[in-house]
Amino acid sequence: MRTYETIFIVHPEVTADAYTETLDKYKGILNDLGAEMIAVEEWGNRKLAYLVKKQKRGSFVLFAYKGKPDGIRELERRFRIDEKIIKFMTVVLEDGFKPSGLVMTPVAEPAKEAASAVAEVAPAVEASASDSDEKPTADEFTATETEA
Repeated sequence: MRTYETIFIVHPEVTADAYTETLDKYKGILNDLGAEMIAVEEWGNRKLAYLVKKQKRGSFVLFAYKGKPDGIRELERRFRIDEKIIKFMTVVLEDGFKPSGLVMTPVAEPAKEAASAVAEVAPAVEASASDSDEKPTADEFTATETEA
């Protein structure tokens, strides 16, 4: 399967609930077509460089996924039918997906990543705390605080 990146613009007048439903709809379509989602980035409502279907603004969304060419054709066919989507573009990524650095909505569970990061840091903090056996006395704290 190839790696693809699809950027599409949602009509600016689509409300929050309908916007979420639209994203979920297209995520579901990709899953039904056998694609594996890598990332979803919501770039927010931005000004367009030129008028697209008489609109000056639009909500940008990026999907990164692995899939087959037949699935891409079906996804783009549905984009053309949907009035909520005002523009879209799909690109094949030869080197794999690299995050843009804008707002990122991870597909994987972030709790697992955070737990592993805490597990790596916690032993180092405990080791540094146990290394310093000398602890200042109350008189030393008072002396440094009053001098400053």
